[in-house]
Amino acid sequence: MAAVFDLDLETEEGSEGEPESSPSDVCPLAESRAAGLDRPVGRCEEVELTETSVNLGPERIGPHCFELLRVLGKGGYGKVFQVRKVQGTNSGKIYAMKVLRKAKIVRNAKDTAHTRAERNILESVKHPFIVELAYAFQTGGKLYLILECLSGGELFTHLEREGIFLEDTACFYLAEITLALGHLHSQGIIYRDLKPENIMLNSQGHIKLTDFGLCKESIHEDAVTHTFCGTIEYMAPEILVRSGHNRAVDWWSLGALMYDMLTGSPPFTAENRKKTMDKIIKGKLALPPYLTPDARDLVKKFLKRNPSQRIGGGPGDAADVQRHPFFRHINWNDLLARRVDPPIRPSLQSEEDVSQFDTHFTRQTPVDSPDDTALSESANQAFLGFTYVAPSVLDSIKEGFSFQPKLRSPRRLNSSPRTPVSPLKFSPFEGFRPSSGPLEPTEPPLAPLPPPPPSSSAPLPIRPPSGTKKSKRGRGRPGR
Repeated sequence: MAAVFDLDLETEEGSEGEPESSPSDVCPLAESRAAGLDRPVGRCEEVELTETSVNLGPERIGPHCFELLRVLGKGGYGKVFQVRKVQGTNSGKIYAMKVLRKAKIVRNAKDTAHTRAERNILESVKHPFIVELAYAFQTGGKLYLILECLSGGELFTHLEREGIFLEDTACFYLAEITLALGHLHSQGIIYRDLKPENIMLNSQGHIKLTDFGLCKESIHEDAVTHTFCGTIEYMAPEILVRSGHNRAVDWWSLGALMYDMLTGSPPFTAENRKKTMDKIIKGKLALPPYLTPDARDLVKKFLKRNPSQRIGGGPGDAADVQRHPFFRHINWNDLLARRVDPPIRPSLQSEEDVSQFDTHFTRQTPVDSPDDTALSESANQAFLGFTYVAPSVLDSIKEGFSFQPKLRSPRRLNSSPRTPVSPLKFSPFEGFRPSSGPLEPTEPPLAPLPPPPPSSSAPLPIRPPSGTKKSKRGRGRPGR
């Protein structure tokens, strides 16, 4: 109680120079009682100070607080469910519940560290284009992350349906992602696994970055890290050659994603991992002739193999990307405030609608398997402090944010399977609305660029590596 009441304990004689206080000087309630009144004067209320009324404590959260509705996805470490909170604060609200098995995570020190980093990043990072963490808790054998439910589904799904995006559609989503990456970088965090499967849409169609399992914290200024991780088709060359990497790798991945949006597949693909990596390190970039000069220029600047020459790779980071002419129609303040209408608005019938998710998962019976794994006390020490309850909405809104014709999809013909890589598990040596046409330039276009190389250098059709389960029409899924 010392934090609430600052008490000065005096001797029996009282403090020198201070007159003695009567009960009425201390409390009006005492004065009313001294006057013989049964009820206090004015608007006073008597409250009994007990452990219950003073120390309310956080809400006790556990699996029992949530009703399983649907399965949304599954990875090597657990499942993601759509759930409804059935008791306590926010009862009736729909969330996504990510369940991870401790026994599989603790087998590898890197996986344990990345899981803790994901939990910490989700708690500390608040941004309009990054998924929100509502609760985190654990049982003897499992970890639970309760996240906002992003009913618009994966950007991957919408790319599959559309085949390729018009440039103004791609520009909108690339701009929102740029703001999200810029905010992460300002906090010393590099993302390292940017791809369509990790970008989701909320019910209005705005993007949200998800899955922070491969993020790296405390990468400021000239700091570098050397962990080999990510998804091959979107990995920067400096990760592949292990020369040390920093936040510039995220801008390479954004360039690969931009190329994917505009052409139907990532820029460098081949029939196996080794050949894909060779192309990323030394292959020639083939740009289709239908791209506008601004789009061609930005893709080239994203995919510079030298990180120091890559757009965004310098001290300016996201601000340099935002100034590129490709984004000249973007009002960045309106975009950050989500006052710009998204080009794709998911068609949803209710808050529980899961039509934007893969039916392979949503048709499954949602069952959180029994928690019968008993970890040693030392193994459980790795997950101390995992529990989290999000602050109130009033607290969260106080924080401000600042930052300096449709073609048939080639995606189904020449896209390569995703090949996610977790650390130590793989050796490398093995008002902006959609328009019916292209953007109208408001300034003279850049000089024409030379035509793309012959079709022989274009990405080749491939098959998944043996033993890899093919999913999502030819695209693999991350193992986490």
